[in-house]
Amino acid sequence: MKVRQGFVRGMMWLPLILMLVMPVQAATLSGRASTVVEWFDTAEEETALPVYQYLQFSLMDMGGKGYNFKAYGRLAEDLQDEVDIDSRLYYAYLEKKDILGRLDFRLGRQFISTTAGASLMDGLRFDYRFLDNYRIKLYGGGDVTYYENYTFDSNGVFGAELGGLTLSDVVGFNLSYLQKWHDGVLGQELLGLDLSYDRDGKFWAYGEFQYDILSERTSYALGGAKYLYDNSLSLRLEYLYSLPVFMSTSVYSVFAVDEYEEVLAEAVLKIFPDLQTYFRYVREMYVDFDDADVFEAGIEKLRTGKLYGYLSGTYRLDDDGQDLRGVKAYLNYRCGSGFSAGLGANVDVLERSIAYFDSDNSEQDETTSSRLWADAKLELTENIDLEAKYEYIESDLYDYYHRGRVRLNVFF
Repeated sequence: MKVRQGFVRGMMWLPLILMLVMPVQAATLSGRASTVVEWFDTAEEETALPVYQYLQFSLMDMGGKGYNFKAYGRLAEDLQDEVDIDSRLYYAYLEKKDILGRLDFRLGRQFISTTAGASLMDGLRFDYRFLDNYRIKLYGGGDVTYYENYTFDSNGVFGAELGGLTLSDVVGFNLSYLQKWHDGVLGQELLGLDLSYDRDGKFWAYGEFQYDILSERTSYALGGAKYLYDNSLSLRLEYLYSLPVFMSTSVYSVFAVDEYEEVLAEAVLKIFPDLQTYFRYVREMYVDFDDADVFEAGIEKLRTGKLYGYLSGTYRLDDDGQDLRGVKAYLNYRCGSGFSAGLGANVDVLERSIAYFDSDNSEQDETTSSRLWADAKLELTENIDLEAKYEYIESDLYDYYHRGRVRLNVFF
């Protein structure tokens, strides 16, 4: 823990030290510092009091045009010693853009995301643009998930991605490859492909596919289309296939896993420029359980002035006895003085078949959980604002508890 916190602090101080040794007139610093205090009840009915100090900043044109340093992390401590919370470094990297007009590089902790896979990596990434519409990405380094004390050892992540636009710039593609190593053993090797088609901003088609090379099977597929009619009605149809992928060194890799499939249909109707309603249907398909039908409908007031809010209902039908009825509602009002406040509620009723074991008590079939909250935001100055939120969470199975959060944001 001390090593990790020391590393976080060191990375946060690094750009400030660099500012002292590099031309001040060439660099610009911007970001946000947030102090957060939370409190909530634990399972042991004790009150935890975590405190977080977040810092996110960008140091642009540091020592030369195009050299930038960006970082985001937090320090954390529970003042009551009830829960274990960690200080974290989300990203901290040095980047240089437009080397010879075509090459970018990024060195340090960064998030890598491709259709082949994603990782938080301590390493080096290159992006090279060629033939106007094409680009290639190469990256490699330590996989933060699998190594401790910030030593790479033999836990690494490496990959590449080739992408671009073709066919008169209406078809986009990205072909990616990723491998992860754990304790010197190849743990994952994946191929990814995503495609997109845009016709005049009215019709979009897209697809994402992932193939597990080690298991020799498709692990993920997503395909869909969206149509926008007269800027007031949008229709979306989507199919999802998912199969879990475990590291080859994990004990779970030897167990059989079930695939999951889903079909989604959605319609969104804009009644007025600031008011829209939607209907969504999802067919959930399982291997060892009955399929389920999920219906959701709602209305949303978009923020164009002082008022924002939504109201939606969900109904899930399941022959296995896992029916669900739920309601979500939220209303927020913003005053002209820089103050806004809101009230919200989520209420779910899950019907379970547990009454089969006690037919004299049919109420065992229903479990209700609810979350009620109030939030507020006050803009103290142009660069400082204060946020607060209070939640009351209740369940028929787990009684109730309170949760609160106060956040002070300073922008610079």
